[in-house]
Amino acid sequence: MKKKKPVYEGKMRLKKGDEIIVLSGKDRGKRGTIRQTLPEAGKVIMDGINIVTRHRKPRATGQRGMVKQQLGEMHIPMGLLVSKVMLICPKCNKEARLSSVRAEDGSIARKCCKCGALVDS
Repeated sequence: MKKKKPVYEGKMRLKKGDEIIVLSGKDRGKRGTIRQTLPEAGKVIMDGINIVTRHRKPRATGQRGMVKQQLGEMHIPMGLLVSKVMLICPKCNKEARLSSVRAEDGSIARKCCKCGALVDS
């Protein structure tokens, strides 16, 4: 039997389009923007960071010799755990933790813990 992948139980405080920095791993210190979030797995996918190489054989489909899929090496960005990245505050341009506060209009907003500015504005 296949094991079920564990569901991420923490809070996803990062959103698509946020600028983040990688804290650990082979791409430590690199900055990038979030392209996609995977809240059920607790991961984010960024442009140009955590690239892995996958090898794929050519598959013939349809007419004789016509190849539809890409051949050889494919470079694919994989997900990074949320615990290994940190948001860069757009106001103070430093990596900072986030906290949740109520904005003046009653909605919940994210706040930088270093400079105190609202990230969602």
